[in-house]
Amino acid sequence: MSRLLVIAHAPLASALQAVAAHIFPDAAAAMAVCDVQADQSPEVVEQLAMARVADFGDDELLILTDVFGATPCNVARRLGERASTRVLVGVNVPMLWRALGHLHEPLDKLVAVAAAGATQGVMQLAGSRPQNQALKPASHDPDSHHHQQ
Repeated sequence: MSRLLVIAHAPLASALQAVAAHIFPDAAAAMAVCDVQADQSPEVVEQLAMARVADFGDDELLILTDVFGATPCNVARRLGERASTRVLVGVNVPMLWRALGHLHEPLDKLVAVAAAGATQGVMQLAGSRPQNQALKPASHDPDSHHHQQ
């Protein structure tokens, strides 16, 4: 079974852990978080992150982080140098939920599923009705029989 570490700008990591608990309450044991404060050095963040995953031992680890090039990502990159660790940048709720639902998968499959969840979870919603639904005419006439099916 793989484990998860979320390293993100505070308070995002803790907020994602709370969101995860709504859907996957039993996954708490497989997940750790590290909120990065604005005044923390990369060295301190790395020590905190390593302490969070120390109990995971040699288990496979997927690290989710928020923004490429920022301190959380740079720390994740260093932690990701371990052979049984992968890093995904751009964490969002669909990515997290997808990962939590597939922790039993091999690590490379888990990474692919989590990344797909992230991209499939981003979409633009139309501000109007879908094109295949006609607008129902406004009528206050009780004898009007315009019903949408």
